[in-house]
Amino acid sequence: MHDAYIIDAVRTPVGRKGGALAQVHPADLGAHAISELIERVGIDPAAVDDVIFGCVDTIGPQAGDIARTAWLAAGLPESVPGVTVDRQCGSSQQAVHFAAQAVRSGTAGLVVAGGVQNMSQIPIGAAMTAGQAFGHDDPFGGSDGWRARYGNQELSQFRAADMIAEKWGIARAEMEEYALASHQRAVAAIDAGHFAAEVTRIRGVAADECPRRDTSRAAMAALPPLRPPELGGVITAAMASQIADGAAALLIASDRAVREYGLWPRARIAHMSARGDDPVLMLTAPIAATAHALRVAGMRLADIDMFEVNEAFASVVLAWLKETGADPRRVNVSGGAIALGHPLGATGARLVTTLLHGLERTNGRYGLVTMCEGGGQANVTIIERLA
Repeated sequence: MHDAYIIDAVRTPVGRKGGALAQVHPADLGAHAISELIERVGIDPAAVDDVIFGCVDTIGPQAGDIARTAWLAAGLPESVPGVTVDRQCGSSQQAVHFAAQAVRSGTAGLVVAGGVQNMSQIPIGAAMTAGQAFGHDDPFGGSDGWRARYGNQELSQFRAADMIAEKWGIARAEMEEYALASHQRAVAAIDAGHFAAEVTRIRGVAADECPRRDTSRAAMAALPPLRPPELGGVITAAMASQIADGAAALLIASDRAVREYGLWPRARIAHMSARGDDPVLMLTAPIAATAHALRVAGMRLADIDMFEVNEAFASVVLAWLKETGADPRRVNVSGGAIALGHPLGATGARLVTTLLHGLERTNGRYGLVTMCEGGGQANVTIIERLA
């Protein structure tokens, strides 16, 4: 079996809803990240065996296998195929896994993995409601098997985030404190230039747009819950990831391809796995998935120098911290999706990209990425920085 290496990783800035990237076609957004990746590495693009991209709500400009469309929109060889992955929020992290699995198996040598999402153009959940035109309210309610197992109860990420806060005894003030810290960490990282090496300028935009320099606990405290309090609503928009636009791309290579093309690996993919959990509670799978990954990898929590745990909601990360006992100082050190935004299909690849650069900046060795996903799932990727 071959090793799987990360040769390079790059991302666009993350644009806020209706911001500077809102009018960029998703294929062009993905193409920009891919083009920059190929240029940085300096390889012949015809040597790439496949392009695997994550994307959610693949309708309209995101339909038609956007992995293939983005590659072609970048002006790259027609001989290279592409495939689009949907594991909900973990789509591009799963794209990295599929790429690594391909090169480890020997069926591919070089794979571009990443993801793209323009949530300004295609609203979150658009694919979930698209079936209404054909007489289907959602993907679940019409299924006899689903109803027999889970009934007709409300199934939403907002309810799940509220349920997690209640189950783990996480108060609103604690979540607001965490959310404020996310913005503060993101702003500090931007000001210190920590994202400069991983971000490629696009249409004059060189920095993430979502972090709020002027937010405060008082401003957060004034916001109403997203769900009625009488239904258990406590989560507000301030504690949730931001709707955003962006793309990211990584080049994954086998050890054979590294030698053949004279590449310089920056990290080794040491572990990759995915686990499932309760689809109604939905957002708790990173807890069990992290324990599973460490056990299979033969590692301890203390071996991990840096964690990226997607901030879908503050309650998700705080529950994960309570269950794992991880050092909060090693988690989302440059802010997370509450501050930086969560372009669904791109976030997994964005997190791996940020983790790689973060390990290099801090001279860390191991980093772990995990994120909650629709359907009650979670991916875990552990990478080892190479000196």
